Amino acid sequence: MYRWLLCWRYLRTRYIALASVISVMLGVATLIVVNSVMDGFTTEMQDRMHGILSDVVVESQNTNGIGNHYAIQQEIRQTVGDDLVGLTAVVHVPAMVSIDHRGETRTQQINLIGIDTDTYSKVSDFSKFLMHPDNRKQLDFVLRESGYGVDRPDFPKSGWEYRRSMAARKKQLAALTQQIESEKKRNEELRSMLDEVAVVDGRPSRVPPADLDGLSNSTSSTVGTDQEPVSGEDSSLLASTIEFPEIPAGLSPSAETAEPLAVETSSSGAPALAPQFDAVVSTGGGEARKFDPEVDQHEGIVLGISIGSTRYRNAGGEVTDYYFAQPGDDVQVTFPSAGSTPRAINSRFTVVDFYESKMSEYDATFAFVPLETLQRHRGMQGAISSIQLKLRDGADLNLVRDKLRAKFPIQLGIQVNTWRDLQGALLAAVEMETTILNILLFLIIAVAGFGILATFFMIVVEKTKDIGVLKSLGASGSGIATIFLGYGVLLGAFGAGVGAVAGLVFVAYINNIADVLERITGREVFDPTVYYFDTIPTIVHPAMVVWVVIGAVLIAVMASVLPSIRAARMHPVEALRYE
Repeated sequence: MYRWLLCWRYLRTRYIALASVISVMLGVATLIVVNSVMDGFTTEMQDRMHGILSDVVVESQNTNGIGNHYAIQQEIRQTVGDDLVGLTAVVHVPAMVSIDHRGETRTQQINLIGIDTDTYSKVSDFSKFLMHPDNRKQLDFVLRESGYGVDRPDFPKSGWEYRRSMAARKKQLAALTQQIESEKKRNEELRSMLDEVAVVDGRPSRVPPADLDGLSNSTSSTVGTDQEPVSGEDSSLLASTIEFPEIPAGLSPSAETAEPLAVETSSSGAPALAPQFDAVVSTGGGEARKFDPEVDQHEGIVLGISIGSTRYRNAGGEVTDYYFAQPGDDVQVTFPSAGSTPRAINSRFTVVDFYESKMSEYDATFAFVPLETLQRHRGMQGAISSIQLKLRDGADLNLVRDKLRAKFPIQLGIQVNTWRDLQGALLAAVEMETTILNILLFLIIAVAGFGILATFFMIVVEKTKDIGVLKSLGASGSGIATIFLGYGVLLGAFGAGVGAVAGLVFVAYINNIADVLERITGREVFDPTVYYFDTIPTIVHPAMVVWVVIGAVLIAVMASVLPSIRAARMHPVEALRYE
């Protein structure tokens, strides 16, 4: 009993031990906070990656894809058995998307993915990342009337309402442009007629009235000739006007409107008609009519939100999204055909929705179209690029992968991987970063351990008389050693306990603390133009907290071993000789 009483007395009276306690406390708190934040980020990242990637992917290594995929799907079902929950076929190909915006063409590389709307949502969390609520329930590559961005108040007007208004404006602008060009042509013809006026007796002859039909007598705009001006009534023949219609407000390419009108221009700078007005739409019964954007849409496409928008800070410093395209706009996609000699295929699509997983790698590259559409355009004749599998919760992904690899060896041109294998480089990098960070932070506790070691050696020297008295009274060497070992245990346990509580409290209020730091420093902890996180994600694993506390206590105990051995070996006569 005296051992623990002495331990508690030394702990209360030795202020030098307070520095060691604080070191252990800070080390434990830092480890808990860092591990909680890293686990939160890692889990969030893996959930988002897994949200678009199915559990297991059976992928073709050939350009033409998997031709007999229905038979392969049946073999997969037999091989996987009850572990299989869902299965879908996918076609994916690298592509380029071209977006017309304010008379300019914005081109970006994408991954074009053809999906089956009935089965794709069963193997991934794809649907919950779509913007329109109805598409989250059941994706349909048909443009909705409205209702996009119900969770985003700043999202612009989209859908058929937006498409009809833009198509009507383009039609009006096209008609206006045609009228202006017609008036210009007529003006040029009149000028040519005046230039050819014959000169009789030194005076220009009259132009027959029939040739000046439609020519206004107004003098607001004079069409001159290379001849010298003439006076008299004949001079009125050389003054003619062309009254051009006034461009309505909102249709001028230079007008500032609430919703800017994107106008395609020709090489001469004049507005040009969009190519979709010349397309032909079948109405059934052998009849056909011109494609009308007000009532017709191209085949639908779902774009990653970062393909059609960018996030930036406006003049006031507020973070906002700027959209190059939105649901209701048409885009052009270029992708290679299947076969040994691929050729470029251009096809127009109508944006029917946005996909936002908040993973920049996906949101900036992934675009989805119907599976049959991509097969038809590429000439794949029913072939697919990969088969994606969803397994039941708790299933061993590696075991299923190994079974499928044995069934479909790579020599057949088929490769089987889990979603972790496909993202192995990124996951390994994050795991390595977490491991190294833990090692570096444990060095903080190790430094505290060296402080404990130095403190205990000083205590042994100062308590030489006490050690001699205790030994002369019959205390054993092991009893003396126990005093200092117990002192190390109490010091480590106290520091680790306080550090664990402080770390958990910090994690619980980390977002509030981040807000305070932002106000003090004037800088954001996470720049929202780069990070798509509203809050700092954290996950606290109880096992992690326990291991950190145990590790800190062990370091404190190990630091007290050498001083306790020295105290235990001290002879009572030597200890009391100089007293």
